Amino acid sequence: MSADAARTGIVHLVDRAPQISGAEMVDALVPPPQFADASFASYRADGDFPSQQEAKDLLTAFAGGAGAAPVRGGLFRRAKRAPEMKPGVYLDGGFGVGKTHLLASIYHAMPARRKYFGSFIEYTALVGAMGYQRTVELFRGADLLCIDEFELDDPGDTMVMTRLLGELVSSGTRLAATSNTPPNALGEGRFAAQDFLREIHAMAASFQTIRIDGTDYRHRAVDGHAVALDSGSYERAVTDAAATAVASDDDFEALVSHLSTVHPSRYVRLLDGVDLVGLRDVHPFEDQSAALRFVAFVDRVYDAQLPIRATGLTLDLVFPDEMLAGGYRKKYLRAVSRLVASTLASSPAPRASH
Repeated sequence: MSADAARTGIVHLVDRAPQISGAEMVDALVPPPQFADASFASYRADGDFPSQQEAKDLLTAFAGGAGAAPVRGGLFRRAKRAPEMKPGVYLDGGFGVGKTHLLASIYHAMPARRKYFGSFIEYTALVGAMGYQRTVELFRGADLLCIDEFELDDPGDTMVMTRLLGELVSSGTRLAATSNTPPNALGEGRFAAQDFLREIHAMAASFQTIRIDGTDYRHRAVDGHAVALDSGSYERAVTDAAATAVASDDDFEALVSHLSTVHPSRYVRLLDGVDLVGLRDVHPFEDQSAALRFVAFVDRVYDAQLPIRATGLTLDLVFPDEMLAGGYRKKYLRAVSRLVASTLASSPAPRASH
């Protein structure tokens, strides 16, 4: 098969069993492609929500190493000013208000020799692959650690991240994180958070919370619904994409099942070389574990800015009301936001010939 031929056609994600080493995980700790050039200058604050400009100004100072900056509301929204910033900043706000853009802007703007950017799941996966002590040794002395989509879904993650961040802060590392949940509320509704309250509070003490209000930019110009295709339109979409790029084509149920056999840290490798994701016969989730794995998969699809084409139920309806009413509500809503944007995204451009 020629190199060009390998760069076009249809693939099936369920046939892939990706592997990734600890070293490769470390090399991947950089902003995703869509934020490779993110900057404070390119962040467009919404004038209807002053907290966006305030956050931008404060984070610009943080990235420049300013030690004393005005702070508009501390962790409990009481203090109007702080004599100096904490070692970490924590961007608290809804999905689609530009938190990841700002996080990547910090990464790019901070003059640092050693800095890392990854999702929460990437850091916990790295600990699993390399062991806790080796991970601490790897990051010790780093100037900056950026953590996107900070979530605590189980006690093990709570303990690991609390210990890791505590050791890094004590050695001088600065932290920047995003989430849809204030740090003192992490874990609520998901496990016995009261049993780990001390650990959660200890971690929260490292961060200065910066609230960012606003509406989801992905929905500002659309009606908020994902697009579902009939079988004929789907076939044409996948076939047309495969003529000049690489399209995946999988049964939804089969892919969801396959995700259970792949560690979430490897989902990004499932998508290697793929330009469009095709899903047949989408239906609602009944199992929460399967739904959460799909959320992690959607995050990687969105990071790669891949369009999705699908048949069956519209993808914004895959999480039933009982799931949306539970402790993972914000995760599911973030995924819905990204699914809507992905189904509306343009088809991939033809690959360049060589």
